[in-house]
Amino acid sequence: MSSNQFAIASPPTDAISALKFSPEADSTRFVVSSWDKNVYLYDLRDENGVLGEGKLLQKFEHRAPVLDVCFGSSENEIYTAGLDWDVRKIDVASSTQTVLSSHEAGVRSVVYSKEHSLVISASWDSTLHVHRPDAGSNPDLTPAIIPLPSKPFSMSLTPTKLVVAMASRALHIYDLNALALLTAQSDASPPNKVEIEPWQRRESSLKFMTRCVACMPDDAGYASSSIEGRVAVEWFDPSAESQARKYAFKCHRQTVDDIDVVYPVNSLAFHPIHGTFASGGGDGVVALWDGVAKRRIRQYQKYPSSVAAVSFSSNGKYLAIAISPGFEDGKEDISEGTVKIYVRELGETEAKGKGAK
Repeated sequence: MSSNQFAIASPPTDAISALKFSPEADSTRFVVSSWDKNVYLYDLRDENGVLGEGKLLQKFEHRAPVLDVCFGSSENEIYTAGLDWDVRKIDVASSTQTVLSSHEAGVRSVVYSKEHSLVISASWDSTLHVHRPDAGSNPDLTPAIIPLPSKPFSMSLTPTKLVVAMASRALHIYDLNALALLTAQSDASPPNKVEIEPWQRRESSLKFMTRCVACMPDDAGYASSSIEGRVAVEWFDPSAESQARKYAFKCHRQTVDDIDVVYPVNSLAFHPIHGTFASGGGDGVVALWDGVAKRRIRQYQKYPSSVAAVSFSSNGKYLAIAISPGFEDGKEDISEGTVKIYVRELGETEAKGKGAK
C-alpha cells in the first residue's frame, strides 16, 4: 500500500454495511456498522494524535446485523438501523442505546438532518419514519410514518431535500421543511401515519436495481448507482434545461477472458469541498469522478475484495474505504482478515475536478 494510505486496526469481523465520517470540522472520527451485530467508533489518530492504524474507541453491540449508521448533531450522538427492526440512538458518552421507533421489517437506512433536527429511517416494510431526536426519552413523541410505494434501497439528504431510492426504479424527493412540519404535529399516540406528496417523483435513469444514492453537497442534485455497473447524475431543478443535463455512464467493469464482466456500484460519496464524487464497486475498485465535466479524475489500485462503503471526512482531507467480500466474490462465509478499512490521506488537488482552479 502507498505511503498515503493505511489500514485501520481492529476492523469488524463480518461484512461492513456502512461507514460515515463525523460531521464536525477537522474531526478524524468515523463510525462503521457491520453484519457482526456491532457498531464501531474509530479515530484515525492513535493515543498520541498520530495518523497510522487509528484507534477503536468504542463498540456498541446490537441484537441483529446493523445495516446503516450515521452521526447526529455531534460526535456524541449516533443513529443506527438494522435487522432487529429498530431505529436506535446511541449516546457515546454513556454508551446507552435508546429505541426511537420500531418498524415492521428490517431498517435499511437512517439519516440525520442537522438543519431540521430530524432522524429519518427507511425500512423494508415500505415506510419512512420521521423522528425528532429526543423521541426516545419522550414516549409522547411518536414518529410520523410515511408509506412508500415500494421497498427502499438507499437514502441521502441535503440541507433542503431527502432522496429515497426504491425498488421498481422508483425515486421520491421530499422537501425536508414539509417533513419537519409533520413531526411538529405527531405528538399523539399511536404512531401517526400520514400521506404526504413527495416534492418530486422520478423514475431512475438506470435500468437495473438501484444500489446507492448520494446527494451533492451544494444541494443541486444527486448521483445514483445500480447493480449493473452504471452511475447516473441528476439535478433537482425540474426545468427542461436542468433535466437535459442529466446523464448516466458505465463504470466498474472489467474484461476477463475477453468477456465484459459487470459489477455492482455499491457506494457513492461526494467530496464536501470540491463536489466531485467517489464510487466503490464489487470489482474492488474505487474511482473519483468529476460529475460536471463528466470525466474520471483517477482510479486507485484494486483492493482484495468488494468495496462496501466509501466516505470523505468533513474537511475533505481523508477518504475511508471499507472492503468486505460480497456476492460477486462468490463467498458465503467471510474468512478472517478479508474485512478491512483503508484510509487515504488525500493530496491537495487529488479530488479536485478537471475544471477547478
